[in-house]
Amino acid sequence: MTPGPRNLITDIPGLLVGNAQDETLKSGTTVLTAANPFTASVHVMGGAPGTRETDLLAPDKSVSRVDAIVLSGGSAFGLDACSGVSDALRADRRGFQVGSAVVPIVPGAILFDLLNGGAKDWDQNPYRALGQLAFQNVSNQFDLGTAGAGTGALAAMHKGGLGSASLVLDSGITVGALVAANPMGSVTTPGDRHFWAAPFEIEGEFGGLGPDSSSGLGRSVVSRKASAMRPAQPDKANTTIAIVATDAALSKPQCQRLAVAAHDGIARAIVPAHTPGDGDLVFGVSAGNRPLKTEADLGLLGHAASLCLARAIARAIYLATPAPGDLLPCWSDGHDFR
Repeated sequence: MTPGPRNLITDIPGLLVGNAQDETLKSGTTVLTAANPFTASVHVMGGAPGTRETDLLAPDKSVSRVDAIVLSGGSAFGLDACSGVSDALRADRRGFQVGSAVVPIVPGAILFDLLNGGAKDWDQNPYRALGQLAFQNVSNQFDLGTAGAGTGALAAMHKGGLGSASLVLDSGITVGALVAANPMGSVTTPGDRHFWAAPFEIEGEFGGLGPDSSSGLGRSVVSRKASAMRPAQPDKANTTIAIVATDAALSKPQCQRLAVAAHDGIARAIVPAHTPGDGDLVFGVSAGNRPLKTEADLGLLGHAASLCLARAIARAIYLATPAPGDLLPCWSDGHDFR
């Protein structure tokens, strides 16, 4: 397995990603779409998810293809970004045809960034416009770090962000991940230098510092994020939301299995993960027609998706950039934060 030419989820042919953000708001939206509807499912392992239209992605539900998937900041307000994307799709006459009506299918998930220091005193929900703008910005190239849905994200010890990574398998099948990382847990080991995902890093894509050689890691849970947000409830202000995708031809149940396996990547990159206060969620997407030969091939795709997601999470934090009013330092600011 080697990264694709961009090391982005858009190494999967046909997939496009767009970002929109508001630096004063310290929040934003990211949308994934394609020229044609694609198969999708979802798996939730966090205790506090915020979602739209995810029930229809269950394997037993009738709609098997969607027109776009939205990741957004803004907590429940951010779900309105899906409406902006729906508006843009409808204007293009794209969606599920019901007689003369066209209904875009746009599932989405949100993260909580309402207490990150940005101006949240809006008179009108800004996320519908951000969703529409993100859709207008779709391309096979897009920014990572402090961009899109990752603009206002915070991990336990550092500023969070938007990340992506890809792998091309020996079969020629491509797998990729896109993530907005805003977890309660830490993405780095104690000391802030080494990423938990370091064993899975490829070609220095998030600093090349290697794994932490210390023993007994993981026993101490410290959070600058929690300290910065008190007296609010910092255990309710988290979430890692992600999309994993492939150009292999998968059914809806197989997309769900891809999403289930990809959650391993969250656990490899964030400690702790999947807590009651996180809304950890992964969409699984099939956007191609490359056939799988055996069920074991699906297992390999799931493994590759978990590797991509772990790397994407580390890249999100590694590429975050500072902005006025930030509550937490960026990893790139240095390593002596105590």
